Amino acid sequence: MGEAQDGHPATGQHASEDGESDSPARSSFFSRLFRRESLDEERSGDAEDEADPGGTSDEILENLRDLASTRVDDVSVPRADIIAIADDCSLAGVVATFRESTLSRLPVYTETLDQPRGMIHLKDLALTYGFGAPAEGFEIGPLLRPLLYVPPSMGIGALLAKMRAAHIHMALVIDEYGGVDGLVTIEDLVEQIVGDISDEHDEAERQLWAREPDGSIVAQARVELEDFEDETGIELVPPDRADEVDTLGGLVVRLAGRVPALGEIIAHPAGHEFEILDGDPRRITQLRLRPKPEVIAGAAAAE
Repeated sequence: MGEAQDGHPATGQHASEDGESDSPARSSFFSRLFRRESLDEERSGDAEDEADPGGTSDEILENLRDLASTRVDDVSVPRADIIAIADDCSLAGVVATFRESTLSRLPVYTETLDQPRGMIHLKDLALTYGFGAPAEGFEIGPLLRPLLYVPPSMGIGALLAKMRAAHIHMALVIDEYGGVDGLVTIEDLVEQIVGDISDEHDEAERQLWAREPDGSIVAQARVELEDFEDETGIELVPPDRADEVDTLGGLVVRLAGRVPALGEIIAHPAGHEFEILDGDPRRITQLRLRPKPEVIAGAAAAE
């Protein structure tokens, strides 16, 4: 893959200078598009919208008012994005998963994610096996801590209170059929109030898109649409419609009128194409944008 971008806003010149973005045909298309009933954009990879680091007091107060109306499934990590460990995993496998994910807590399951056993904390693993303790006879069971199990409709304020009372900082979201639908940590909930909490492991998470040598762009579906347009210089939504869709994945779902399948190509009215690279029947998580040829040529000339 090519140069990775870090997701921070950068000054960019919109591709609207080619004169096509304000054409009557395109304007008419978006007028029809945004009159349609939108699908649940949160379930197409939009659940992880980032708040501005260090929210102001006004923003925090507004977020506190939203606690009563914000549901767990509005902020949870989608099932497709959950990193978990099987309970028969070797010590080397557990260590490798922690290292690659940079997470400090991971859910543990038997056979499938729909059979969760608990969670393992990196600290417990390190204290037991990280200081010369033999790996022979490794068992993950004694290291497991309890999880909370909550419905998707639960308010995040209620879940935050439950986590604090139980001293359990991870919850699995369970759907009406008893299957695992998502995952929430206490950090996810706190970030809904105070904004993004960054640490040294968050840098890789911020790398939301990368430009490929052929001029295409591979991006996470949850990347903020406005930031993506600013950084790439590609206008995907007319300015007067910018407030009606938040993420790149949300735009693709609107264009398709449904959640597209893996490998499907979705056309953009300006001549660009989106290819679905990853996801499941309820959401997309990664996609490829193939800009129209003149945009690729312009980007190459600017380098």
